Amino acid sequence: MKRVLMLLANGVEPLEMAAFTDVLGWANLLGDQPVELINAGLRRNIVTTFGLSFNPAHLLSEVDLDSFDALALPGGFEPSGFYEEALSEPFLAVIRHFVAAGKTVASVCVSSVCLGVAGVLKDKDATTYHQVGGKRKNQLVETGARFVDWPVVVDGRIITSSGPGTATEVAFVLLEQLTSAANAADIRQKMRFPTPSRQWYETPQVP
Repeated sequence: MKRVLMLLANGVEPLEMAAFTDVLGWANLLGDQPVELINAGLRRNIVTTFGLSFNPAHLLSEVDLDSFDALALPGGFEPSGFYEEALSEPFLAVIRHFVAAGKTVASVCVSSVCLGVAGVLKDKDATTYHQVGGKRKNQLVETGARFVDWPVVVDGRIITSSGPGTATEVAFVLLEQLTSAANAADIRQKMRFPTPSRQWYETPQVP
């Protein structure tokens, strides 16, 4: 059995969370090997980017990090308070733990900024949400990352992406790294998700 920890900060974006829960949930039910997704937060109640409120299954302090094979990090919005927890030392320490152990870390959208601040992107290819002006890109580059303006960027065991519309693709890459390309492709087909074109993978956010 493969186990994935999804670490949730207050202000997390629901769609990015759902991509991991659904893709890995389908894989657990219909894939060729079991995959368990456990979610944890720094507080008992989380209010998401758009006001949906829910209770994580566990507090971070209750889980054994060594029992997991990968870390999943949905992003969120600054006005919702996302960075207050996502850039806090307990959150960053989890990222460092998984990277130091050589385990996959899959981040969506601006959660790659957390990877950068945690110090694990130095000399690594990575992306993040990017607009003209480049606030998040600049934050990433300042941490030593090599910014690549593609929807999904994979550098070894570190997966980063550029926005909520990439979340399911990140989840499929994570599933492939945990199990196999064949299993990920089979779950994609069962869920009726099309495979993006090569052009999609190589289209920058800012021309």
